[in-house]
Order: sequence, then structure tokens, then C-alpha cells
Amino acid sequence: MDPINQFNEEKKQNIEALGKNEDLNQLGLDFLIDTAKDKYTYNFTWMGRPIIAFPQDMVAMQEIIWDVKPELIIETGVAHGGSIVYYASLLELLGNNGLVVGIDIDIRAHNRKLIEEHPMSKRIKLVEGSSISEKVFDEVKNIAKGRNKIMICLDSNHTHEHVLEELKLYAPLTSVGSYCVVFDTVVEDMPDSHFENRPWGHGNNPKTAVWEFLKTHEEFEIDKGIQDKLLITVAPDGYLKRIR
Repeated sequence: MDPINQFNEEKKQNIEALGKNEDLNQLGLDFLIDTAKDKYTYNFTWMGRPIIAFPQDMVAMQEIIWDVKPELIIETGVAHGGSIVYYASLLELLGNNGLVVGIDIDIRAHNRKLIEEHPMSKRIKLVEGSSISEKVFDEVKNIAKGRNKIMICLDSNHTHEHVLEELKLYAPLTSVGSYCVVFDTVVEDMPDSHFENRPWGHGNNPKTAVWEFLKTHEEFEIDKGIQDKLLITVAPDGYLKRIR
């Protein structure tokens, strides 16, 4: 076996072992739960914009984008714009004509200004409105026309009903071999006390929506290898790969 294949095989075996290590997986979840109350994920920026993400998930998204080389990334949920700037910068490095579409029901003026003034704004299009409204989806669908490699990121309203509707609308736009990534599926695994002022919680969250969606969509499968190697992730069962 040549050195590259040998390294990749060793990595594969290591990831499989990590996935089976219940103590390590619990340790990762405990870290996530314990740091959530201190807003740990709010500590990071990408090229000047708050990204509100775990570094582990950022690395995973970089790996996916490098492998898939999407021409279009559609993300629901904009917030401060850090993630769409991150994706745009990776598309810039790829050197294609890639575009990131960021959808949010309320893009606040100060965030819009800083996103539109950012050096990566040339690869960003903002769409304001509900991600599940017919008007917004039609606009995004028109943008997607003619683009062969499309990746989806769902990170807006985290209720079961809303995420399931997003999956029904946007997941079919995912190219074969690409990913539809559903963030904050970890809500299902966290104490409800963390979400006392939110409409989502145990039994009503992105992970339950994923499970429901997959019952009737065999063209997608959960890429368990990603969460197994990360150990700390907000998206367990949320990295959905389109296989057909």
C-alpha cells in the first residue's frame, strides 16, 4: 500500500474507533453543554465577522467544501454573517464562480452594512424573508438554475416544523455527492433548561426533523464519519450526504 492510501486507511480506522468510544463522545457532549451557558461559540470571528460556531464544525465544513467544490452554497440564517463570509472566502480560494446565498427573516441593518462592505461581498447575495415562504424559495431556486454543484446549510429557526419544511424545500437542490448540513441538531441531546426562552427543545428540534425527513428520502444518508471524528459538534446526525 502506498503511503497516502496507508495514511487514509489509518485515519479511517481511527475515526471508526472514536465513534465507538462512548466515553469520549460523552465527554464531547458534556463540553458542549457546559460551555453553552457561557456562549463559548460567540468567541470566534472569521475575517472580522462573528461566526458563532465550534471550530470543529468549521474545519468539517472546509473539508466538505474543498471536496465538493460547490458553485452555490445556500444558507438559511445569517445573524452576524460570519458563516457566509467563511464560505465565501473558501469559494474564493477555489477560484470558481461560486456564490453564497444567505437567507434570514430579519437581516439587521448594521449586519447587512458590514457584510456588504466586506471584501468577500462579491460572492455573497443576501435574501431577506422567511426561508420557507414561497416568494423567498422561488427567488433562491432561480439563483440555483444552471449551477451543477450545490450545497445547503440550514441554521435558522430550530423548531421541528420549520426545519422539516426547510428540508423539504431546499434539500432537493443538493447535488449528488454534496451535502445538506442541518445545524443545531444537538438540541435533542441537551437539557431543556438551556432553551427555556426558545420554542424548541427535546423532541422538537432540527434532529427530530432530520429523522422524520430521512424516513421518506433515501437519497440522503447521515455521514456518521464526520461527527465521529469531530467529537464536539452542534450537528450530530446533521451532516446529510446526497448519495443518489
